[in-house]
Amino acid sequence: MEIKPPNHLGVIIDGNRRWARARGLKPWEGHRYGAENVEKFLKWCAELKIPQVSIYTLSTENLNRPKRELNELFKLFKKFLVKWLESDELEKYEIRVKFLGDFRKLPDDVVRLMKKIMKKTLKYNKIVLNFLVAYGSKFELTQAFKKVVEKIIKSGRIRITQKDIEKHLLVQTPVDLIIRTGGMSRLSNFLLWQSDYAEIYVTNTLWPDFSKAELIRAIRWFNRIQRNFGR
Repeated sequence: MEIKPPNHLGVIIDGNRRWARARGLKPWEGHRYGAENVEKFLKWCAELKIPQVSIYTLSTENLNRPKRELNELFKLFKKFLVKWLESDELEKYEIRVKFLGDFRKLPDDVVRLMKKIMKKTLKYNKIVLNFLVAYGSKFELTQAFKKVVEKIIKSGRIRITQKDIEKHLLVQTPVDLIIRTGGMSRLSNFLLWQSDYAEIYVTNTLWPDFSKAELIRAIRWFNRIQRNFGR
């Protein structure tokens, strides 16, 4: 059976810490294995020709975790970014990377690396990868509303439309399918505006164990759904 990929796939990666605990490892060891699976996942998305992918890697709420865990997580993230800069994987699949979130809450050296990758991949358009880090939908919406209000004050016209808000969002394309690993049936502040009519596929598989076969299974499940968008 041929599969038709969604135009915009959202992924809430969950279960790294539980995966590590089950193996007697430190939480950041689970994040390391999870990061390795992100690299595999991007290759699968490229092979399946999914135009846009949004990966939820670090929420604004995650930043309240223990300092040691965050420090290890940022070290891992930095290593991951350096590897991306030095390899040709993004060029091979023509992936444009966008890092989206509250950069003020991230280490300066991490932000510099993210900006280098965004600049390096700016010319590609086969796949758009939205890497949501230090991100929360409430943060995104608050920033969008501020920009709309600034426009109102400048123009003197009190008028707000849905399009006014959408053009100030960090991600402007509606999400078609959300895959959440780890078995929890919640959005966790992920792209709330963009996911208004997204289909949600929840799997008990913890992120480090998520496979290409399960990705294909999720897309096939999505293909069987009659989407009515409230009509």
